[in-house]
Amino acid sequence: MKYISCAEARSLGGLRLVLSCDGPNPWCEAAKYVFHVKQVPYAATAKRGMDDGAENEALFEWTGHKNSPIAMYEDEKARVGWLDILYLAERLGTGPSLIPDSRELQVQSIGLSHQICGEDGLGWNRRLNIFKMLLDGAGGDPEKTGIPARLFKDYIINDETTRRAEDRLIAILTHLDDRLKQQKASGSNYFVGDQLSGTDLHFAALFGMIDPLPHEVNPMPEGMRVMYSSGEPAVRAAVTSALRTHRDYIFAKYLELPIDFADEDRPVAHALDSKR
Repeated sequence: MKYISCAEARSLGGLRLVLSCDGPNPWCEAAKYVFHVKQVPYAATAKRGMDDGAENEALFEWTGHKNSPIAMYEDEKARVGWLDILYLAERLGTGPSLIPDSRELQVQSIGLSHQICGEDGLGWNRRLNIFKMLLDGAGGDPEKTGIPARLFKDYIINDETTRRAEDRLIAILTHLDDRLKQQKASGSNYFVGDQLSGTDLHFAALFGMIDPLPHEVNPMPEGMRVMYSSGEPAVRAAVTSALRTHRDYIFAKYLELPIDFADEDRPVAHALDSKR
């Protein structure tokens, strides 16, 4: 994927999608998948590294944010959360609807997506789970973990939150597995109703934090792959064949492989850059 700079993006109209180009950020991938399925063209705009540097200061001046993804459409407000991005794509796109028509199914879809993308959800607790492993490996010294200092505040990283993360992560994976089994029994291949929704795309993106696709279709640094494939036996046991099968089905039917995230001219860097 070829990225443009913040300055270039700011001079354009239409949709500019700010993405981490230093690694396969799951929330950025989710935003890309939503706009892809909704057939919304966008200018991929580079978010590099952590918060420092003139380029990210320019990004903050333009958008009011330093994390990614950030969706900037025309002169409208910045959309940074997964739900705001989903509704923007739904409004702009010509592809199939990703928000069910039924209010009941909308509630189900948005609720499940929050369990995947939102605070205290799948991605959130997987990061806390990884932070705990890094802290344990560093003898509890935050400075030896490589975790950016701001993430300790963003994720409220402490003994209590990291200790409960594993149980919370397993509970969410178990709930999603049960949901797929119920849907399969009713004849559906999707998390909600009988058609694709944003929930399926969100899951396909964030499940990679626990079970990455093979290198040939999802290239990433080996250290990142080891980290994303890690976990205590109870976590690995919660990564069921039903969850893998659903992720693979969504990619095969609706998305594109191999995954393309890196700027062609730059190497991959840090795995933990962004908290969305």
